[in-house]
Amino acid sequence: MTTAAGTGAYTPRPGAAPLPRMIVTQAVLETRMLLRNGEQLLLTVVIPTLLLVLFSSVDIVDTGKGSSVDFLTPGILALAVMSTAFTGQAIATGFERRYGVLKRLASSPLPRWGLMAAKTASVLVTEVLQIILLTAIAFALGWSPHGDPLAVLLLLVLGTAAFSGLGLLMAGTLKAEATLAAANLVFLLLLVGGGVIVPMDKFPPAAQDVLGLLPIAALSDGLRDVLQHGAGMPWGDLGILGGWAVVALAAAGRFFRWE
Repeated sequence: MTTAAGTGAYTPRPGAAPLPRMIVTQAVLETRMLLRNGEQLLLTVVIPTLLLVLFSSVDIVDTGKGSSVDFLTPGILALAVMSTAFTGQAIATGFERRYGVLKRLASSPLPRWGLMAAKTASVLVTEVLQIILLTAIAFALGWSPHGDPLAVLLLLVLGTAAFSGLGLLMAGTLKAEATLAAANLVFLLLLVGGGVIVPMDKFPPAAQDVLGLLPIAALSDGLRDVLQHGAGMPWGDLGILGGWAVVALAAAGRFFRWE
């Protein structure tokens, strides 16, 4: 508001806040809500951390030659991305849709794409915190990474896009209870069959061909090739993740129901 000259009165200036400020404010709110949710913290922080510490310390799964933590850390990083961008986002958005939160937000000055941008920013902030925590724990356990940081960044970004699209697609088409059950089931299935903890070569050859096309397998294998083996740019895995990202985000944009 401004002060009228000589009168001391205030002249209101109604209108929406600048769009960047609205997106940042909504992203901060989304991040706070996510970090205060016990179930979300269990999925995004506690489970990946426990799996990393347990399987690195106890010889439960044959991870092949080399240190267990060198094999496990890339897979756990991929799991952290999936837990936040897919499972956590699908469940939270599904219940926001059920309770009418999305409908109300859609009628606010913040455009729908701005709300999706805020949710994406919240996911990225959470992932950064996850990666910092898991990386610190992995180094404490003796992890010795290799490879190109740019390749790691591209894998994480495309993995986030793919899982985010799948999570929004599920949340925008299924009922909240169905989303809760399906998201947790998919999380468990991909944890076992996505190359996160169990090496892909432990599965039958026919199963390997199918499982290798899953986004979690492409992300975990790509990170493992770079960080454990020091490989160059994993174009094959990047292509799989890019394909999933394009299809999932397009489908989410087409079929997402706000009510």
